[in-house]
Amino acid sequence: MRLFLLTALTMCAFAANSILNRLAIDSGAADPSGFAMVRVLTGALTLAALVLWSGKKLPVLHRRRVIGAGALSVYMVGFSLAYVTLDAGLGALILFGVVQISMFSFTALTGLVPTSRQLIGAGIALFGLAYVLWPTGAVQVDTKGALLMTSAGIGWAAYSLAGRSEPDALSGTAANFVVALPVTAIALKISGMYWQMTGMGFVLAALSGAVTSGMGYALWYSVLPGLSPAIAAVVQLSVPVIAIIGGVLLLGEVASFELLLGAVMVLGGIGLAVGRLPRR
Repeated sequence: MRLFLLTALTMCAFAANSILNRLAIDSGAADPSGFAMVRVLTGALTLAALVLWSGKKLPVLHRRRVIGAGALSVYMVGFSLAYVTLDAGLGALILFGVVQISMFSFTALTGLVPTSRQLIGAGIALFGLAYVLWPTGAVQVDTKGALLMTSAGIGWAAYSLAGRSEPDALSGTAANFVVALPVTAIALKISGMYWQMTGMGFVLAALSGAVTSGMGYALWYSVLPGLSPAIAAVVQLSVPVIAIIGGVLLLGEVASFELLLGAVMVLGGIGLAVGRLPRR
């Protein structure tokens, strides 16, 4: 029960992060590049302060940072640059679809073959997500944006898988953010994007970095050892649905029949993949 509640709280933190991102960028208070930099910076400062305050050390030179911080940087950069040319819904669909494929592939390669229930549940949930997020009208997929979002999905999958072996969730997450900060800054600078940030944009990005990203990612690392890679992949499909429902409740967006039907399919698929059959 505790694992379920912590996992649900983590998914809500990820969804809140998406809402903060939309509030800042859609309103023009911040551009994707500037939002990403402030997000990583405030996340690194907050988590590092918490680790040092608790008397622990930051394992920034550990070999785990190669995958952890590297994957986090790939995710941050790909995610930020992809949304310049991609529709928000289609971008989220590509991201979570790639995460599913990557984590399920890793599961199969390591000998932990997903069960038929997990595969069917993941398929239903992914179909429901596509039903909710697929853009209306003619769909034009920018190749560069799709490749960037694909790299972001692979990066996030690698980051999630790396968390399963992290001995200290808070210290490991803090070190990943600290190491990822200069890497992300250099990559975004090379991309040639100009950063624009208003006061409100900075506040939203800082809240995203310190709370919903920093704390959320640390919480994610704490629950990952209790989840199989297949289950960890499937439960993340709930994030866009939670974010959309949050938009309805907090931003006054309209709840359509398609949203409700898609949400039922996503949650039903997750329930099928995660639930266990009663023993006879």
